[in-house]
Amino acid sequence: MGYATRSRRATVLLAGLLVLPLAGCSAEPDGAAGRQAAEKRTPAKQQPRPAAPAPAPANVEKIGALTGCTPEVRVQAKELREGVCTTAQGSWTVTTFPEEKFKTIWLDSARMYGGTYLVGPRWAVGGKPELLDSLRSKLGGDVVRLRDAAPGSAPSS
Repeated sequence: MGYATRSRRATVLLAGLLVLPLAGCSAEPDGAAGRQAAEKRTPAKQQPRPAAPAPAPANVEKIGALTGCTPEVRVQAKELREGVCTTAQGSWTVTTFPEEKFKTIWLDSARMYGGTYLVGPRWAVGGKPELLDSLRSKLGGDVVRLRDAAPGSAPSS
């Protein structure tokens, strides 16, 4: 391949990279075109789902307090902290992680046992699905059902 051909391809590639960020721009102020398009796609009778609260902070005691319990901390390690809550509603575990990567590793490991968890940023709450559904209104997060699967695959929800 000659210098002229490589130079022309590089110029075309560079021009494409410069134009690409402009593709999402709109002449409408504040994204009005996007809102109008969304309004056309959304049926008038459809009611929006109530938003879950902002996810709870990654702290065993704070998550416990939000759910109405004082957790008994049973694991305190560099990678995680775990506490157990027991109330009239039932019992559940609260596990928090100093970094998101530790949560991901923990969920991959927990997959071999299965189970259902309420998962938020740097925390997971384990318990019965109906209990987790009620705790979700207090904590936010997503209910995730883990099944035996290959390590490294994404949790199913």
